[in-house]
Amino acid sequence: MDPVIITGAGPVGLTLALALARQEVPCVVLDEGPGKDEPRPARTVVLREEAVALVERLTGAPLTGLGSRWAGWRSMRRKQVTRGVVFGDADRAPLHIAQHELAGVLRTALARERLVRIAVDSRLDGIEQEKSGVTAHTRGPAGTWWRGSYLVGCDGPRSTVRKLQDIRFPGRTAVERYAVAALRTELPWPDEALLHRMPPWRTAGPSTGEVVGRPLPDGVWRLDWLLPPGKDLVTPELLVNRIRETLAGWAADGSTPSYELLDTGVHTVHHRLARRWRVGRVLLAGDAAHLLGALGTQGLEEGLLDADNLAWKLALAWHHGPREALLDSYQQERRAAISARLRAADQLLPLVRGGGGLRAYVPGSARGNDALLTDGHLGRGTLGAQGTYADSPLAPEALGGEVSVGTPPGTPVTDVRVTAEDGTFVRLRDRLGRGALLVVLIAPGTGVWDRKHWVTAGIMPRLAAAVTALPHHAELLVAESYPGAAAHTVLLVRPDGHLVTALNGVRPADLYAAAESALGGAAARAATEAAEGAGAAAGSR
Repeated sequence: MDPVIITGAGPVGLTLALALARQEVPCVVLDEGPGKDEPRPARTVVLREEAVALVERLTGAPLTGLGSRWAGWRSMRRKQVTRGVVFGDADRAPLHIAQHELAGVLRTALARERLVRIAVDSRLDGIEQEKSGVTAHTRGPAGTWWRGSYLVGCDGPRSTVRKLQDIRFPGRTAVERYAVAALRTELPWPDEALLHRMPPWRTAGPSTGEVVGRPLPDGVWRLDWLLPPGKDLVTPELLVNRIRETLAGWAADGSTPSYELLDTGVHTVHHRLARRWRVGRVLLAGDAAHLLGALGTQGLEEGLLDADNLAWKLALAWHHGPREALLDSYQQERRAAISARLRAADQLLPLVRGGGGLRAYVPGSARGNDALLTDGHLGRGTLGAQGTYADSPLAPEALGGEVSVGTPPGTPVTDVRVTAEDGTFVRLRDRLGRGALLVVLIAPGTGVWDRKHWVTAGIMPRLAAAVTALPHHAELLVAESYPGAAAHTVLLVRPDGHLVTALNGVRPADLYAAAESALGGAAARAATEAAEGAGAAAGSR
């Protein structure tokens, strides 16, 4: 079967290629650049634990040494600290990393991958698709045609794929603008990120009075100054003045500490959402499908989650034939999640940013706004929380044996220690991304015994038989505990780590129904089998 064509060699396209290759799906990545990424310290991303685990699982390389996990976060208003957060093992800090470092790790992993080919200096200019596949044309010294089974546009905000498919991209332009600088210096809060609103010093040039500082490794900081609405030019002189007064304002003695300016830029935030994310065998992901990130650095993370959601569904379709309901669920799940975040930003940011009026006289309103912004920066609360797939078309109908655990259906599972089928102890997230469903039995006490002593005891034989009978390959794992789960609870987990359901004990019929639903539903499966049967019959004539 033809490979999957991926247009765009940014972090989203590279992540999707790796995720597909891990599930034995060949890919061609069309990179319109030279195959390497220009170092830009001012272009950074903030990744939460789910996204970090995804990249580390795919690349086999730790990201922490390439980025910074903050020791804490502080919110300030004028001269007062309004809120502080200290991160620990139970509440891990987000990872702040330069985008070129992230892309470099992905490219290094892809260089070892036999199923992925990266075609450099390949700019897409044409797409033709029919029932059996997709053909893409790239221009260059010698125009080339590429044949694929599917094509995924990961080619950014000005996506050629989106335009060629005539997909509308409505939304708002220039929701926010930031002046950005990356510099090496010492600040009074080593390893802490901060949000400073209404700083007491006079701001050089137009400003809304808000600056965010985020540390990176080796004493480097990214500073973002929120700019007022409009198109005022950010000159080098204005930016240098802003750096100097900000550093002086934070210094105990009021003098500007020494610093080395590494990179600058202006970051403009747009809020847009593609009307469709799938047209037949052509799909969109990342900035080609959505633009968000009013708080500066989290838009890319959602693109990585797009890749994680799409990869296992494409892999199933590639290996087992068309699964229309499953592929359609990619748009339904991810578009709904992004739409919820955009809606929250559009509703709350004007209130948080606005001043004056009755809000100025409401006690605690400023502190509440600071808390909303902090949660947004940290990926929490109304502004920052990731969307869930609770309303997914893949969610099973009400099951008689369903119970509640600490993870609601449709949300990512908690990363607990589990025993694998070979008796080894692993992390639950380490078993994701292989295309298999995961069935996790909660069995307190099993961790102290060899697997041979309990694998044939109690309910295990019946559960193992139920797992073997599922409509798709599934891996049986055992955990001593899981948040909110009683003993003998059985969890069904999708290949991308989202909980399908939790069942009270071994219920083969419920487990089968939930698995079938997670794969696109019984009707979709019957249609697929009928199509495969018709194809086989046609081939025998």
